[in-house]
Amino acid sequence: MRAETNPETTAATATANAPIYDVVVIGGGPSGATAAERLAKAGRSVLLIDRAGRIKPCGGAIPPRLVRDFAIPDALLVARIQGARIISPSGKQVAMPIEGGYVGMVDREDFDEYLRVRAANAGAERATGTFEAIERDGAGAAVVRYRPKTVDADGRRDPVRVRARYVIGADGARSNVGRQEVKDGDKIPYVIAYHEIIKTPETAEDGAAFDGLRCDVVYRGSISPDFYGWVFPHGAKTSVGMGTGVDGVSLKSATAELRKASGLEHAETVRTEGAPIPLKPLKRWDNGRDVVLAGDAAGVVAPASGEGIYYAMIGGELAADACELALETGDAKALGTARKRFMKEHGRVFWVLGLLQWFWYSSDKRREKFVAMCADPDVQRLTWESYMNKKLVRKDPMAHVRVFMKDMAQLLGLARA
Repeated sequence: MRAETNPETTAATATANAPIYDVVVIGGGPSGATAAERLAKAGRSVLLIDRAGRIKPCGGAIPPRLVRDFAIPDALLVARIQGARIISPSGKQVAMPIEGGYVGMVDREDFDEYLRVRAANAGAERATGTFEAIERDGAGAAVVRYRPKTVDADGRRDPVRVRARYVIGADGARSNVGRQEVKDGDKIPYVIAYHEIIKTPETAEDGAAFDGLRCDVVYRGSISPDFYGWVFPHGAKTSVGMGTGVDGVSLKSATAELRKASGLEHAETVRTEGAPIPLKPLKRWDNGRDVVLAGDAAGVVAPASGEGIYYAMIGGELAADACELALETGDAKALGTARKRFMKEHGRVFWVLGLLQWFWYSSDKRREKFVAMCADPDVQRLTWESYMNKKLVRKDPMAHVRVFMKDMAQLLGLARA
């Protein structure tokens, strides 16, 4: 007969015997993996906990600056996009070629795992499982509880507990770490993104050759009333999807419309994915004690574009640096430096893009004018330079003046759409 056990006693014993790490990183996407690698390289003991088998719906676009700053090998780039085609609600098309650069495309399944392996090679310990909660021991220190993916020798999957001096929550939008530990961590605005990965065809259904070096961005209210639809080639595969924050929109129906309009209705579907994508940084990323957020959990996905990989990896670095400073000084206030540094460098870009989305994406009439503006050479050059270098371009002030004047002409109805 099996002896009965007291759950509270068992949990207390597990906590007392739990290993302790300088930092436990929850979430193994680009943000969490980058944070784990950075801390491990600094000589810290790190545990990286990640759920296996989940691929985030993502267009997979990364700028050249990310490739340079994070030493991404060429082998991970499945395509180098040479331009974009912007399509208005009425079907007007504007070509936006990239002069002197490219947009790198990655498959998230391979890209994310590469980053996790790189973190492990730097010294981080990996664990596969699902985060459940942050508990507190008798001294009030953080105890991370997660449920492992694999069963033990007895065929059970009992929760595992590890102690942490600091915790980085990189567990995505609607972060469970953020909801539990950070003020207003459950109030992040987001859109729901959905895409279908298809086998890249040689030709579209209208007989035209499929351009595997061009991204299509479709602004049409019936596809997305507040965001956009996309066709992003990834070499042998292509991501076709859309996003919206409006309730009641059928993501699958909207994507079916997009595929039909793009001549991809009958292309073979490899898989489908959906997930929330945050569009505004949280006002606070830490709990003032021992937890700091990074990546989607902190809300660092760019408005208007939905770009998140670069900002996630930067956020991971900054969260790691904040934990490193807290470990060195013993002052938990150091955790607040992650958000301060991010907003100082990228806050203006997020503000500008948020304003752009709020105004130009609000109706098909405005989307039509927005697409017309994209035909302007100054707009194209400033857009691509800002994207590739992740900074607002300031070296040509007259170009900004010209763009401003053209914007005003569109707003006042003095320019034709």
